[in-house]
Amino acid sequence: MTRNRSQARITGEQARKNIIDTARQFFSEYGYLGASMSDIAARLNVTKAALYYHFAGKAEIFKNVLDEAFTELSRSLTEAKSKKAPDKKVEYLIKAYLKFGAREKSLTKALVFKLAPHDEKITGHIAALRGQLINLIQPVIEEVLKSKKIVKKIDSRTYASLLTGMMDGLLLEYSLFKRKVNPDEISGAIMAALF
Repeated sequence: MTRNRSQARITGEQARKNIIDTARQFFSEYGYLGASMSDIAARLNVTKAALYYHFAGKAEIFKNVLDEAFTELSRSLTEAKSKKAPDKKVEYLIKAYLKFGAREKSLTKALVFKLAPHDEKITGHIAALRGQLINLIQPVIEEVLKSKKIVKKIDSRTYASLLTGMMDGLLLEYSLFKRKVNPDEISGAIMAALF
């Protein structure tokens, strides 16, 4: 009996993962507004009821997609802390962010262009994730600013927000114009502009 429960739980977890993975691709292609529970169910070859068994609705699926993407990005950015020199940490962080953004460009475009601005649950969730992202970047920025002895003049949180906004803008521009992102080249330009 325990074995069957364990297998059922694995199947349930695997089903949730399949839904999230498929929805992630679908949201990347069509955006939040362009996706429906029917569309996601059809792509998975299941009923809408099967989706509702695992998730309360499209917004919950989308939040899970965002959480998964944020977890992947966080892992990449955390690796920057392993570098010795402060400049190398920031450069690694920028490259990791740009590589992730280039890989997830469709999801980024979907968030920017096709998200329902009136959906406060989702926009609030995105704002919370964005705050966590800034919290990951800020200590690295503080370290670089201290190493350059310009701590008194610049607020590190504002600097982290500027850096993130700059990278987002570049990723969006490259995506819109279907240009390939070169993280090595772009990271050098950003480093030169900010530091």
